[in-house]
Amino acid sequence: MTMPDSVVPERSELDASQGPVVVEFGTPWCGHCKAAQPLIQAVIDQAPGVRHIRVEDGKGKRLGRSYQVKLWPTLIFLKGGEERSRCVRPTDHEALERGLKSIV
Repeated sequence: MTMPDSVVPERSELDASQGPVVVEFGTPWCGHCKAAQPLIQAVIDQAPGVRHIRVEDGKGKRLGRSYQVKLWPTLIFLKGGEERSRCVRPTDHEALERGLKSIV
């Protein structure tokens, strides 16, 4: 799971986004992130048209701080640039599906 810095959007870009967006904060070495990937992918794959952005977070990473991300993975569900829902360390489909329903 690679999360290159070159694709990290600016906060202003996310705030101006129009459609449904899921921003996933994590790291390639995080055990919780690795364990949650199959679950996250399965739920996101059921939502065509939802933009999924993976962001490598950590010390000195401003985007995660701007959303007050404290634990990984954290998924933030945006619609029209506004946070509608958030899911921290998901362990079941229901939590992620609730998040998706808040933006589609």
